[in-house]
Amino acid sequence: MARRPSSPRFVCQSCGAAFPKWAGRCEACGAWNSIVEEEATPSATGAPATRRARGAKIAFVSLDGQAEPPPRIGTRIGELDRVLGGGLVPASVVLVGGDPGIGKSTLLLQAACALAGSGRRVMYISGEEAVDQIRLRARRLGLDAPGLDLAAAINVTDIAGTLEAERDVTLVVIDSIQTMWLESVDSAPGTVSQVRATAFELIRLAKQRSFSLILVGHVTKEGALAGPRVLEHMVDAVMYFEGDRGHQFRILRAAKNRFGATDEIGVFAMTDQGLVEVPNPSALFLAERRGHIAGSAVFAGIEGTRPVLLEVQALLSPKSGDSAPRRAVVGWDSSRLNMLLAVLEARCGMKLQGMDVHLNIAGGLRVLEPAADLAVAAALVSAATGRPTHAGAVYFGEVGLSGEVRQVAQADARLKEAQKLGFDAAFLPRRVARGNTRLVAPEGLHLNEIGHLGDLVALFGGVEGDGDAA
Repeated sequence: MARRPSSPRFVCQSCGAAFPKWAGRCEACGAWNSIVEEEATPSATGAPATRRARGAKIAFVSLDGQAEPPPRIGTRIGELDRVLGGGLVPASVVLVGGDPGIGKSTLLLQAACALAGSGRRVMYISGEEAVDQIRLRARRLGLDAPGLDLAAAINVTDIAGTLEAERDVTLVVIDSIQTMWLESVDSAPGTVSQVRATAFELIRLAKQRSFSLILVGHVTKEGALAGPRVLEHMVDAVMYFEGDRGHQFRILRAAKNRFGATDEIGVFAMTDQGLVEVPNPSALFLAERRGHIAGSAVFAGIEGTRPVLLEVQALLSPKSGDSAPRRAVVGWDSSRLNMLLAVLEARCGMKLQGMDVHLNIAGGLRVLEPAADLAVAAALVSAATGRPTHAGAVYFGEVGLSGEVRQVAQADARLKEAQKLGFDAAFLPRRVARGNTRLVAPEGLHLNEIGHLGDLVALFGGVEGDGDAA
């Protein structure tokens, strides 16, 4: 009996969604002219499942195995090891994404040279640069690692055959996965089918040969990793390299990590000698801060396991003409700013509707945690009243819709970081949800507990709050 031909399959090259017929616009991601026809993968034998050969029995083992877990491999770059959770894990796969020119290749070349300089076998395979170009970049950065193996290739079949013949390989860097090509897949490099197939082949090889694999991935204009979403599920860790071209700081952030904490960050500074580690980012972010300026407040934040102090800057000006007031935000969530402005008006009696509001997190770091609400509110109230915040004070706390200031995690770490950098006061949420237990203030740091946002406004001589400031 003849086998029925497989029905056509149309796949979006932007998001990987599959459709039974072609369409000009992808219903899943909204991209235009991104749907192309792909050949359906036939079954292994072409026979029904009931007629296939019976597979071998799988052997199961207990959770508490006899062998010790393999030791981590340090890259000799402390900030990179921090984000990885202590170093590279053998047979692990890491996906690194970021904007073009942000420094992904520079960071990985520095890590590869450092690891090769310690006697490890490291291979750097580029599909975007020639070997001479990589050497030129290494010479410009002052890198010297004679043991580093370089290659320019895009054919995954050739790469896999080479890696299978090599021994004692510690790390393989693929720059980038969007340039890799597999002959058995009938599509161009960078398409969803090619990215999925080439990544699977390289990941299979890394697990089989027990070497660490780092894949460089492109990002879309929205900042998400390009290619199918399944690529992020296939790898062990996903890291984003972020930064503003107008600032020297670069942030390496872990979005997924099977062997360490997520939301951990590593801070680097881009110099003419490449990326330099920033072990104390708080001091660097506050280095150019000027005290006694209205509209400025210091936020004591937590990025992963590290406390970081940042300056929040706010500027208010009357709106021009009959246009709607402007809300410009850099480094924070614009919708959260609108919520905070509404709370200040509805719960604290401040009149901000006719003002243009500009908010900036100085230094180029993007703040994601809601604990920044109190610091942003302090900067806004300071800008509205024209009265500077206390130059030696830090702020942290989440603000609710009724104006209450809610507790946040790791208050002790935030206070210790503030005390270490010489601050003498901290404004934080009132600890009512834990039986009115008070924090033990570090030496030389005075704690001011705020229960309601109106208490903060009252400290600036604004509208009276619903309670008394501590």
